[in-house]
Amino acid sequence: MRTFNLLSSAAISAEIGARLKQLRLARNISQQQLAQMTQGSLSSVRRLEAAGQGTLDFVVRVAQALQVVDQLNSWFVLPATSIAEAERLQGVSLRQRARVQRKAAAKP
Repeated sequence: MRTFNLLSSAAISAEIGARLKQLRLARNISQQQLAQMTQGSLSSVRRLEAAGQGTLDFVVRVAQALQVVDQLNSWFVLPATSIAEAERLQGVSLRQRARVQRKAAAKP
């Protein structure tokens, strides 16, 4: 399995599409059947598998249809160094802004 660390975003997308295609084939599902299962179009399935192009919503629907939606839990996991940190991260409000970086004052 390829690691994504050194790949471009297009290469990562293509790799995800290829993996979804492998999962579909392993389950013996045609592209047309997958399109029907996801309420998407055949061209959307083909585009996702060929180049990894599609909306996040469509990727989620494909993952649900292929019964791998639980694997999405590992996407963008917030790091926690302790139980207290995990509890603090869980309590973070949904609306949060990035902190503004202040310019360092020039020294005379």
